[in-house]
Amino acid sequence: MKTDSLFYRLFQTFPSIFFELINHPPEEANNYQFSSVEIKQTAFRIDGVFLPAEAEDNPIYFLEVQFQPDAEFYSRFFAEICLYLRQNKPQNDWRAVVLYPTQSADTGDIKHYREFFASQRVRRIYLNELDSVAERSIGIGTIKLVISSEESAIEQARNLIGKVREEIPEQLAQTKVLQLIETILVYKLPNKSQEEIEAMFGLSELKQTRVYQDAFREGEIATKLATVPRLLALGLTVEQIAQALELDVEQVKKAAQPQSSN
Repeated sequence: MKTDSLFYRLFQTFPSIFFELINHPPEEANNYQFSSVEIKQTAFRIDGVFLPAEAEDNPIYFLEVQFQPDAEFYSRFFAEICLYLRQNKPQNDWRAVVLYPTQSADTGDIKHYREFFASQRVRRIYLNELDSVAERSIGIGTIKLVISSEESAIEQARNLIGKVREEIPEQLAQTKVLQLIETILVYKLPNKSQEEIEAMFGLSELKQTRVYQDAFREGEIATKLATVPRLLALGLTVEQIAQALELDVEQVKKAAQPQSSN
C-alpha cells in the first residue's frame, strides 16, 4: 500500500485525526495548516508538517509515517527537522510524532536522541495499540483500517461507514470521509474491483451525487498538487508540471511556494 500518499490525503482531508492521536482536542486542527515539506537543496522530505496559524503561539508538529523497518530512520528524521529549522527559522517551538503500524516496525536506534523522547518532544504512536480509541472515534477508526487484516477489514469498514452516516450530518464532510474509507478498501481488498467494493458497502448511489463528484475532483486536485515539490526537484518547469498534471499554472505556482511559519 502507498502509505505516504494515503496518509497525506487522510491528514489533509481530516486534520483533526492527528490531534486525536496525540490526545488533544480535535478542534485544535482549526489553528493549523497541514502540508508536506521539501527540504531545499537536499533529497529530504518530511511527510507532514502542521504549521500554526499566524500570531498563534502553538508548536509546529512534524509528522512522519514509518511502515517499514529502517535502522537509520531517526538519524534521517532528525536531520530533516534540523535542516527545516535552519532554513525556515520559525519563531514557534516544535514537536514531532512518528506513526508506526506496530512496535516491530520501530527498529531505529535512538541512543543519540533519547532526550527528545524522554522530554516528550518526540512521540511514537503504534497504531495497533489504539483499539479502544478507534471504537469511539471515526478518525482513529479510519487510520486503524489501514493496518487491519483483509479478513477483518470488511466488518470494520461496515461499522465505520455506519458511524459516518449516523454521526456526520454535513453531506460534504460525510462524503470526503467515505471516499477515504473507499480508497483504503481498494488497497485492502486487491482481489475485488472498485465496483464490487461499492456494491458491498452501499457506496454505488453515493457516487451519483453532485456532492460526491465535487469532492472527488477536489481530492484529485489536492493529490496532484502534493506532487509538485517533488517534480520541481526533478528539474521540471512550472509549465511542464501544469501540462502533465492538467492543472492551471497559477495552481502549480502556489503549490511550489515554500512553506514558512513566519
